[in-house]
Formats: sequence, C-alpha cells, structure tokens
Amino acid sequence: MKEMLNKVMLITYADSMGKNLAELRTVLEKHFKDAIGGLHILPFFPSSGDRGFSPTRYDTVDETFGGVEDIKRLGEQYNLMVDFMVNHISRRSEYFLDFQEKKDASIYRDLFIRYKEFWKDGEPTPDQIEAIYKRKPAAPCYEVTFKDGTREKLWCTFSDEQIDLNVQTEAAKEFIRQNIGLLCKMGASIIRLDAIAYAVKKPGTSCFFVKPGIWELLEEIKDMTEPHGVFILPEIHEHYSIQMEIVRAGYWIYDFALPMLVLHAIYRGAGEYLKKWLEMSPMKQFTTLDTHDGIGIVDVKDLLPDEEIDFIRNKMFSEGANVKKIYNTAAYNNLDIYQINTTYYSTLGNHDDAYLAARAIQFFAPGIPQVYYVGALAGKNDISLLEKTKNGRDINRHHYTVEEIDRETERPVVQKLLELMRLRSRHKGFSLEGTLDVQLPEPWMLVLTRKHGPDTARLSVNLRNYGYTIECS
Repeated sequence: MKEMLNKVMLITYADSMGKNLAELRTVLEKHFKDAIGGLHILPFFPSSGDRGFSPTRYDTVDETFGGVEDIKRLGEQYNLMVDFMVNHISRRSEYFLDFQEKKDASIYRDLFIRYKEFWKDGEPTPDQIEAIYKRKPAAPCYEVTFKDGTREKLWCTFSDEQIDLNVQTEAAKEFIRQNIGLLCKMGASIIRLDAIAYAVKKPGTSCFFVKPGIWELLEEIKDMTEPHGVFILPEIHEHYSIQMEIVRAGYWIYDFALPMLVLHAIYRGAGEYLKKWLEMSPMKQFTTLDTHDGIGIVDVKDLLPDEEIDFIRNKMFSEGANVKKIYNTAAYNNLDIYQINTTYYSTLGNHDDAYLAARAIQFFAPGIPQVYYVGALAGKNDISLLEKTKNGRDINRHHYTVEEIDRETERPVVQKLLELMRLRSRHKGFSLEGTLDVQLPEPWMLVLTRKHGPDTARLSVNLRNYGYTIECS
C-alpha cells in the first residue's frame, strides 16, 4: 500500500481556487505547499449536475478544468483523494442513454434497479416506502420514457440526474471494477466512496447500510484497489455507531461528529461532551469541521442530548453570520433535514479567535485533519452567490480568483491558520501511532496533549474567551 500521509489535507473543487487545475496547482505551490500533504479534489469528471456528483464518465477530466495529466501531476505532489459515486451515475451518461434507447436490448440494462424486478408486485407497499431511509418525501423513483414510448420506474435516491446502480449485478460489478481501475491509474492515493451506505438495497429494509451486502461491496472494492496500493474511504453521514463499526472492520472513516461537538463546546463555553468524544475517537479517521456540503446534524445523535442539538441549530440561525432558516427550505432548493449550510467561520460569527480555537482543537483531535478550501481562507457565507443560484449549498462554495486568494492569505486569521496547519503537518507528536490525553481542569478549559515517543504537543483552550496556547517539546 501507499503511505497514508499524516498531514493536513485540503479539500477543493477543481475550479474554486483559480479557474482550473493549472491555476489550482499554482495557488497550492505559492500559499499551501508547506502547510498540506494531502489534496482532495472534488469530482472533476464530466457531469450533468450536483457540482460534479452526477458524473457521466470517469475516464477523463471535464475539459474546462484541464486534463488527466493535470490530475496525475497533482497526484505526484500530494496524497490525492478522488471521488467515486458508487451509488449512481448520470442519466446523461452513455450507459443510461443506451438503456433508454434500446431498453432490454441494451448491454447496460442490468446496471439499473428496475422497480418491476426489485419489488414483488412492481411497486413498494406503503410500509416498504416508510421503511426506506429517504432523501425525498416520496419513494426514491425516476420514471424513464424509452425510445419505443413505454415507461418504467427506476430507483433514484437523490436528484433526477442521478440514477442508482444495481451494485449486486455482474454488470454493475464490472462497471465499478473498470472505473475504480481508471481512478487508481490517475494517481489516486485514496478513493472516497460517496454515498456508499445507500448503494445496497433490499426490499423490506431501510435500504441504508444493509448488511451483509455493504460489507461484501466494501470488500470487493478493496480487492480492486489494494493491488494499486490505494486506500478506500467510505463516506457516510449517520449515527456515530456506524462509523465505529466500519473502523472496527479495518477501514478508514470520517469524523463527522466533530464539527457539531466543537460548536457546542464554543457556544456553551464547556467541553464535557467534546471531551468524551475525543477520548473514544479512533486515529484511523479523517476529521472535518467543514466540507462541500453542510454541517451534519444526524452525526451527533446520542453524543449530545436532543435539547443541546436543538440549541446549536437555533444558535447557528440566531447568531451565525447570515444563516437564515429560509436558506434550508425549498425556496433555496434545499430540503435536506440532515445538515445546515454555512461556512464554519460564519457559524462562529466571523470571529477570528473563536475560529482559530476551533481549528486548533480539530488539529489536535485523533486522525488526519481535512480543511475545506473556504475554511482554509476563513471564508464568510457567500450570500450573493446563494441568491444568484438559489441553491442552499452555494453559501459555502465561493469561487476564488488567484488574485483574491493572494489578498485573502494576507489576512491575520489566515496567516495564523496556516501556521497551525504547518505545525500539524510537521510535528512528530501528532503521529497516528501516538496518544492523545484529554483534560478538563475547569469546565471551560480544554487541554489536549498529543505524544509520540519523546515528541509532545500540548494545546490549552479557554472555551469562554477563545484564547489558546500551544507548547511543543
């Protein structure tokens, strides 16, 4: 296997730090080279929607971003993470278009989940619909009209641009094998398996993290990537117990609970719940405060009392910078009850000290820290882009020009953040083979000590006034 580089990983779109991959590489060389070791480039393939998450193919790069050589070059410089949408493919893809034209004569007919074959009588019962873990108020369905004029229902978990794959058929297994191989050859060190918990379906179940099928799918994909020395990272937002189950099975996971727990500690000025989580968190994980999506709510169920989760949610709306409840409604094409869309900096009221304290806690937490590009530049909510697109998630998807990044990196808050990133990427005390000691000498004073051999790094954070100190041996 390739080495899993224990340094800060930056998350960005191909055209969000500069207009393409070439400009991204220039920006990284100039401002971030000594602060990061990993790079997650969000989907850069030709796509029909969802900011790249509706791919039409995996063998090339969207020409507006650059080419495959640009990706390979970045893969030579950084621990490169790329996405594979194991749950679905675009309805504009050659696979779906061929199926739409030829129906049962298509070589891709078994790629998709056809209601007439999946459900006993061709339709789910009300009880079966109720059991499904849904992202829509109705059954997850897309009705396709074939060239011959006939119509048929297919499984569609997310938007109508994203038609679910029938991952249990031989046709889908071959599709996955071919495209995983392409991503490995592009220079990926880690393949992020987007929305994998939705991929395995079984009538009468929640159709979410269905066992044993999910374990079989993960093992099949691992067998595809291991010969290339490539790791896989399942992307799942749900109860933390699922993440713990995955890490016990030997896979890397995300810590999606940390963003809410850090917010709670700072909002309340008390670290009791955060302390408990840090003490039980594994080292084999990637930590986040922000991503291209919103801040997950479901991930802290049972880690915080329900009334404390409601407190955070309300505080985000009442005191977060420009976060309004209407931004999480149908008016902004955003009905996802599982997350709130905002930049992390604005969630903390655009307060430099509170934001830096939050990042320091993240960097001392177990695992490898990821920093989303807007967060790396301490970005505020982009209300103008949000109002322009009426897409709730765009509040946290500002497009930075090269010149804008030159200016933003001169801000004191960004300079201090870059110093923290350099420390986390360089100091040997943060080894994943080391230890973390968590203390609360006072309810508002959090002390985190990372230690490996003779190397020690200690963070002391005052959760009331956001002051912090770091001592390193």
